[in-house]
Amino acid sequence: MKSPADIVYRPRGRFGSNHIGSHSSSEVGGFGVFRDQAPFLRHPDARRIDIRASLRDPFEEIHVRRFEQRRSVDLYAIVDVSASMAFVGACEKFSLVREICQALAYSATRIGDRFGLIGCDDSVREDLFLPATRSRGIALGAAARLRATICAGRGAEGFIAAASSLGAARKIAVLISDFRWPTSLLERVFEVFGPHDTIPLVIVDSVEETPPAWGLLELVDSESGRRQFVAMRPTLRARWIARERERQRQMARLAANCARPPIIIRDALDPIALSQQLAAA
Repeated sequence: MKSPADIVYRPRGRFGSNHIGSHSSSEVGGFGVFRDQAPFLRHPDARRIDIRASLRDPFEEIHVRRFEQRRSVDLYAIVDVSASMAFVGACEKFSLVREICQALAYSATRIGDRFGLIGCDDSVREDLFLPATRSRGIALGAAARLRATICAGRGAEGFIAAASSLGAARKIAVLISDFRWPTSLLERVFEVFGPHDTIPLVIVDSVEETPPAWGLLELVDSESGRRQFVAMRPTLRARWIARERERQRQMARLAANCARPPIIIRDALDPIALSQQLAAA
């Protein structure tokens, strides 16, 4: 069995936490990476008095050094299990989703963070819900359960309810979907996840983006089952590609005020490329 990929990520902003970890936090203390100096009366820690800074102060005020505390964060993968995710073309979409979740579960627990999983279609799937845990075995087990999941839901409204499952404390929320949703749903989802460090991972199959120039195609709406035959030709193909590009641009515009820029995962997981994008917080 192939071991999960190791993905590097960095939270955007500062997080509060009660557990020591690998990330910058909003808390300060006596140990860690030097952050700044503060008046002794505001931060009374005699062990950290900075003699040089105190001697330089023309008002003869005592200063202490403050250090940035390193803390852990909670990372949740919120996964779309609606029918559109069962599409198979240049890749098997949901197999790619499972691979990403296993990589996130392994990578988060390896550095002391907690990993959680929430599966959504038109509601939150209770059988695919895992509260954040530091146990690598439990986290990888939850990601592995996706292997038996049948993507048959008729919508993705469950993402709205999933946001309330995260609680009030700020978390990293990785939204994994093809995001072939109505504009109104995209707006609502990005809005409700706004308080968190939200990262949209867009699963793209190149067959959906670039159809052949010629041929008779049978198009199937995965969620409604409606079928339609289309005679593909170069002009129609050009309009198809332009519409797909516009869809991705619109998604980026909608996410701009509430989330990080969407990250496109096309056909296969490249751990190095994904790490570079996730680390550019």
